[in-house]
Amino acid sequence: MHYVSLLIEFLRGRPRFVFWSVTLAQAALWLLVPSLTYSSPPGDVSTSLAIGHELLLGSERGPPLAFWLAEGAFRIGGIVGVYALAQICIVLTYYAVFALGRAIVGTRHAVLAVLLMVGISAFTVPSPTFGPAVLAAPFWALSLLYFWRAVGERSYGAWFPLAVTLGLLLLSSEAGVILLALMILFTLAAPNGRRALKRAEPWMAGLLLAIVVMPYALWAARNQPAMLASVLGAAPPTGRAGVRVAGIVAATHLGMLLLLALVSGFPRNKKQRAPEIDRTMPAGRLAKTYVYTFALAPLLMAVGAAFAFERTGPFARVTPLVVLSGLAVMVLAGDRVRLFRERVVSTAWLGILLIPPALVAFSALLMPWVTRTELATAQPVRAEAAFFSDAFSKRTGKPLTYIAGDSQLAPMIALAAPARPHVYFDWAPEQSPWTTAEDLKRNGGVLVWPAPGTLRNPPPQLAAQFPGLVPEVPQTFERPVRGILPPVRIGWAVIRPAQ
Repeated sequence: MHYVSLLIEFLRGRPRFVFWSVTLAQAALWLLVPSLTYSSPPGDVSTSLAIGHELLLGSERGPPLAFWLAEGAFRIGGIVGVYALAQICIVLTYYAVFALGRAIVGTRHAVLAVLLMVGISAFTVPSPTFGPAVLAAPFWALSLLYFWRAVGERSYGAWFPLAVTLGLLLLSSEAGVILLALMILFTLAAPNGRRALKRAEPWMAGLLLAIVVMPYALWAARNQPAMLASVLGAAPPTGRAGVRVAGIVAATHLGMLLLLALVSGFPRNKKQRAPEIDRTMPAGRLAKTYVYTFALAPLLMAVGAAFAFERTGPFARVTPLVVLSGLAVMVLAGDRVRLFRERVVSTAWLGILLIPPALVAFSALLMPWVTRTELATAQPVRAEAAFFSDAFSKRTGKPLTYIAGDSQLAPMIALAAPARPHVYFDWAPEQSPWTTAEDLKRNGGVLVWPAPGTLRNPPPQLAAQFPGLVPEVPQTFERPVRGILPPVRIGWAVIRPAQ
């Protein structure tokens, strides 16, 4: 008797149930793991929140929407609110791809496309590190959905939500310019697109798009150096930038490629049986061209831009660029998909879903016992923030309003401090236009830096900007899980307010 896994039966009978179960299960895992195991935010989340706290219209870190939403989520739900916002973005991305897939290849194959997306690491492990790339992903996918409805299905009312999602995408990441350019070219190349341009809706949608992005466009025109820095990135030019972006694209698809290799059954016997998932509707030539174009062209343009400018720029995280990878595979697979080795494939898929969050959770608990490598997400930031805020208040009689120093420590301590002090980016002053070293000298603040071993003096760059500072005795803090690691030792100094 031929074995058919439970997942295959659900795919045939209740595909929508499979979609929502998978999507919400993944979101729950990547919400719970950081909420329960991270004692400090991952990646540059704390830096993003330091920028969002200032509510700027733009900065050298890019358009403002991701920073604004992160700040709003933090004010509502703390750092867990930021993790929840990130997973909402992933769920919306999956839903948009599912809806687009239903319109092109049918419900069952659309679910298979989403199942393949679980194997794309850009949507899993890095997703709690909320930022412009994570926020851009749902707007990118929704824009592709509405653009297909407008051009592929001739639903002229879809031009207006397309304008809104495209505008929000451009306010999230500079990478949205790639999608906007491709959509303009596709509209001019496709007969349906040229026919739509004879109507009023696309032009009215263009006006709506201009209204949405106008405030940021005016800021960019008045702050061209900052705009250029946000596009190119702060890293110096390197000839390996294009290779790096191409490597990131390849690496993020490894899980999906593993699933495809297993499900192909190669090498297999020609008489080998396999369950089949039939397509409920064939994909036309326009639909295939649409999916292939918007799955491959953004990746090629991103790699080409990295080679041309010798910088990764906004493509260091490729999350929005790979939203159609799974759907492109399903379009290429044809009307009938045969799932060989379904037992092995189901096990491998569950492993890809469950093992990464389990490894992240166990690493937070076990790594301090087996290695001296410090985890960025295992800093005792609450104890650090309480100590430095209290020390400044006792010495000056004022709440801590400014902090500077190490590029990782200062934003994290500011995030956990009771008064949410402003962060001065002494390591890159041009990226913190809301304050200067003179503001910190005038109003007072705290400087912090790592002081492992017997180190006490501040870094030379910090000492040069604050001449005459007197370092305090370094303060030690117990780690959440100490293991074989020494306590965290932080050097610090108080800048008293000017009289």
